[in-house]
Amino acid sequence: MKDYIEIDEWKIIEQGFNPAHNKVSESIFSLGNGRMGQRANFEEAYSGETLQGNYVAGVYYPDKTRVGWWKNGYPKYFAKVINAANWIGIDILIDSEQLDLAKCEVTNFRRELNMKDGYLKRNFTAKTGSGKIVEVEAVRFCSIADDETGAIKYTITPLNFDGVLDVTPFIDGDIINQDSNYDEKFWDEVKKENWLNGGYIQMRTKITGFEVATGMLFSVLQDDKVIDPKTTPVEKEKYIAAKIELQIKKGQSTTIIKYAANLSSQNYNASELVDNLRETLARISEKGFETMLAEQAGAWAQKWKHNDIIIEGDAAAQQAIRFNIFQLNQTYTGEDDRLNIGPKGFTGEKYGGSTYWDTEAYCVPFYLATADPKVTRNLLLYRYKQLDKAIENAKLLGFNNGAALYPMVTMDGTECHNEWEITFEEIHRNGAIAHAIFDYVRYTGDEDYLADYGLEVLIAIARFWAQRVNWSNERQQYVMLGVTGPNEYENNVNNNWYTSKIATWCMQYAMDVIEKVQATELGKYVALANKISFDAAEETAKFKDIIAKMYFSYDEGEQIFLQQDGYMDKEQILVKDLPASERPINQKWSWDRILRSCYIKQADVLQGIYFFEDEYDIETIRRNFDFYEPRTVHESSLSPCVHAILAAKLGDEARAYEFYLRTSRLDLDDYNNDTEDGCHITSMAGTWMSVVEGFGGMRVRDGKLSFQPFLPGKWQSFSFHIGFRGTLLNIKVNKDGVQIKNLSGNETTVLVYDKEQLVKANDELLVEA
Repeated sequence: MKDYIEIDEWKIIEQGFNPAHNKVSESIFSLGNGRMGQRANFEEAYSGETLQGNYVAGVYYPDKTRVGWWKNGYPKYFAKVINAANWIGIDILIDSEQLDLAKCEVTNFRRELNMKDGYLKRNFTAKTGSGKIVEVEAVRFCSIADDETGAIKYTITPLNFDGVLDVTPFIDGDIINQDSNYDEKFWDEVKKENWLNGGYIQMRTKITGFEVATGMLFSVLQDDKVIDPKTTPVEKEKYIAAKIELQIKKGQSTTIIKYAANLSSQNYNASELVDNLRETLARISEKGFETMLAEQAGAWAQKWKHNDIIIEGDAAAQQAIRFNIFQLNQTYTGEDDRLNIGPKGFTGEKYGGSTYWDTEAYCVPFYLATADPKVTRNLLLYRYKQLDKAIENAKLLGFNNGAALYPMVTMDGTECHNEWEITFEEIHRNGAIAHAIFDYVRYTGDEDYLADYGLEVLIAIARFWAQRVNWSNERQQYVMLGVTGPNEYENNVNNNWYTSKIATWCMQYAMDVIEKVQATELGKYVALANKISFDAAEETAKFKDIIAKMYFSYDEGEQIFLQQDGYMDKEQILVKDLPASERPINQKWSWDRILRSCYIKQADVLQGIYFFEDEYDIETIRRNFDFYEPRTVHESSLSPCVHAILAAKLGDEARAYEFYLRTSRLDLDDYNNDTEDGCHITSMAGTWMSVVEGFGGMRVRDGKLSFQPFLPGKWQSFSFHIGFRGTLLNIKVNKDGVQIKNLSGNETTVLVYDKEQLVKANDELLVEA
């Protein structure tokens, strides 16, 4: 755990430069706008430890799989959102000495992420080897108002000398991915051109053939006036630049304003990329940096208006929740159903930027409540459009009759994960996709989605589960063999409770939806049944038989759902009894030792209880929570939020708050010593869930919002916005009770502590504590 980020309710601040923290800070201070993003690399050269990262959403490369022992069914490649052309670069030479913070004496260093207005600012003073001192301020952003563009304002001031300043703004397409399996470069140059005050490179990905044109325009100011300096074009393979030679005087500031754009062949014809790029650059440079920055602030103000969470009395908690919400809004906007949410977003290479089940299990609740319903609908359509490949994936593993197994990792629907215990066994991911459909319809009331898209996915998933179980003559029940549950510290286990639970739930939900669509959209149902050769009588009879006769592990002594067969054979040493020197165990222990231990990476049984809490009484939830949480090491970023929500439901304020802080400050404080690889974007949605579903106790009951809030002792109040079926509500919880403001023109009925409350349009009410 690190503790160097200063507390501020609207800003992330790093004061002082510590090279050992640089890669962590590059992740934390990352920028994005849903269409493109970048790590917080320096504009000027840096020869120290760094992970360069610029990314264009949806552009990926199929990196050939690298495994020690090939197994039938392994994917041929791992799809990765690859490092794209570096557009932020501005090389600085001071009387022929390169400005490089790894080689300079650095003072007054401050890096600031302004979350309210959406920009990154960096200040420092640097002393070169020859004793020359300069002061620098750099401000940049990725525009969410114009989401293919970004801009930089870089100002340098000599403090103790007159001299020559060489400034070289550049675009570098000769970049690498540090996670390349075979040290391969993924881009080929198509063409490039230098202009008088800018230029571009058009690149094409190998194999996949995506083309991206990255361009820049720049201007130079001295004494706040635009000047026309001597400029020399520079070109080399996959690289264009302009070397600008300037005379500078002590105390005189020189500013370089650099406008940039990334245009992709996903959105334009490749032959028209450059023409559109020129138009885009001309448009934003005509606006000017300050206008673009003001537009950025305005666009962020609109986002914060709908999804800010305000916490009074706890600045660390306030900073943390806003950081999580900020990163989520930078990563995904929901405008394009071809895009999804990678676990690292635009903050790093780990996990390839691909889609995991995290989206459906953790991100869907956030976007349902804070964005237009079409945003979540697009996430569901992303999976619907990949159903054929999910069926193909199941077929590769030996399933038939239209059974679908959605991939663990994907960009285009093709399975990309190549570890057998995950690829073949962590099949519970299918359940998360089905549950997201349930979640969406329950929240929005959009039952048309079921007949148009959802039912086809649900039947394909149910067919998979019906084939994946087998009948045990010994037990005279159906069993689920050879699986990995959410707890990835257990592999190839039998009868993982969560997997079996969500399998039977999927089959039941599919049958419920079949009945509903038959009753309301018979024509669409018949057309679908014919399309997929669905024999309702025969197949639903099989589903019912499995549901009725499914085996679930249970421990009578503890009266808990048993994570899997044989779990109680393990040595039951609690996490609190582990020496701190042995944590995290995934970095300190052998895999053999982890697999033989009782330790749980993330919520497993408790994930099922979170999903299906309405099926269990409070004491059942408490027994399972009190048994499994002390054995959970929380070495997945997805773990603390589920525990925070359940602890809140149980009235365990201390543990609920502990888990909230852990999930919300996971990256800011680098809890798991892995933030340098990128931020944990998908788990950030879990932070929002911890507040709204945990402390706010929000659920959907019979088509109405329900709240069971409580106020953590360290907080004076907290409030959040919820969009629900045409209404926008502000919920504020304080010592006086629960204040509900209806910010829309539609009245609505909500439940507060199980009592119905009518909230009239544009009105408010107080439910006293």
